[in-house]
Amino acid sequence: MSASEQQRSSLMPMAIIGTLFFIFGFITWLNGALIPFLQIVCDLSSTQSLFVAFSFYIAYTVMALPMAWLLERTGYKKGMSLGLAFIAIGCLGFIPAALEQTFAIFLLSQFVVGTGLTILQTASNPYIVHIGPQQSAAARISVMGLLNKGAGVAAPLIFTALVLGDFEGITAKTVAEMAPAARIEHIQALSHGLIAPYLGMAIALAVLAVALKFSPLPELQIELSQEELKNQGEKSSVLQFPQLVLGAITLFFYVGVEVIAGDTIGLLGSKLGVANATSLTSFTMAFMVMGYLLGLVLIPRLISQAKALAISAVLGLVLALSVVMSDPSHQWVSALVWGWLGLPLLPNTVALVALLGFANALVWPAVWPLALEGLGKFTARGSALLIMGIAGGAVLPLLYGVLSDLMSNQRAYLLMLPCYLFIFYFAVAGHKKRRW
Repeated sequence: MSASEQQRSSLMPMAIIGTLFFIFGFITWLNGALIPFLQIVCDLSSTQSLFVAFSFYIAYTVMALPMAWLLERTGYKKGMSLGLAFIAIGCLGFIPAALEQTFAIFLLSQFVVGTGLTILQTASNPYIVHIGPQQSAAARISVMGLLNKGAGVAAPLIFTALVLGDFEGITAKTVAEMAPAARIEHIQALSHGLIAPYLGMAIALAVLAVALKFSPLPELQIELSQEELKNQGEKSSVLQFPQLVLGAITLFFYVGVEVIAGDTIGLLGSKLGVANATSLTSFTMAFMVMGYLLGLVLIPRLISQAKALAISAVLGLVLALSVVMSDPSHQWVSALVWGWLGLPLLPNTVALVALLGFANALVWPAVWPLALEGLGKFTARGSALLIMGIAGGAVLPLLYGVLSDLMSNQRAYLLMLPCYLFIFYFAVAGHKKRRW
């Protein structure tokens, strides 16, 4: 098949998978708004509120291998349809949770949603890697990332408009200062505001699950070179692929810093008195979208996937250090970067956390093709191992919450430094290893 024919044949699958990336981007980055929201509704500490992210992302570790087993038996297409159905069930769980204002039910629902996304991620990422040439895989994943993070920009804004529209400027501090009767009334009204949006999402996801099952999406066929087939004959386990194992560890650290940047910015802003802090995740996601756009232009025309990954790690190190050392009483960073657009000015610390989205953008699309190269028949299980790395989004933000309670929200961002250092190692050396 010629390059032009291959490109045409991949357009329809990319359109369908792109829709899925938008959906799980929207669902995932609702967490950035949910965390400060549930901190108010359920009266939580910073550490407790970050269990919202923990219960969501730990599903990727617990369910990744079972979902890989499921995909091997159902195929990628049916598996993705089941994933959408799982997410719809999880969204329905938010209705009794909101009615009872019970944090445990919220967490269980988050776990079910995370399980559905585990199936979608395990199937869709290798699909995009193998649907076209290997050297342009990062560019294709960047297209998916644009849809994913574009949904991440929209999700907190839509959540704030739909759920907090009648509660302009509300924060954990303002609720805590209310008289007991008024506080109970406000919390109940806030909680019930979740019911209609999550019911609507559940219905939409159920319809999409049925539509995907009957769509013309073809099954994934993976072709290997003779050398790759020979290498595979010597291996019996995914753990014998060093680039894959190191890639999973890299994703553990990456997803951890990505979730910290996206989901803790609202807590940090609320702590510093920023109004409507539930919408701050949109700033981080907007910079991720910019990073993905830059990746589409540069990869692989001007820089390789590995070089883009190394640059991202260095920029992450610089920005994380700047967050810790910045003066939150100043606003010159946001004034310089986006003040000329008429957007709200934020404390320097918050603005720098938002800029971490730009550093994080190209890590995910670069790691996947580098880690999956040459896996062939091990691709589904290898993808599951990489998906297990998403557990970093459960563990590291929770550790951030503990550190923020022990030190401060700002100093807790020191946790990011060793994460970016490992990402840099994978970029310059780890992805090249083929034997232990």
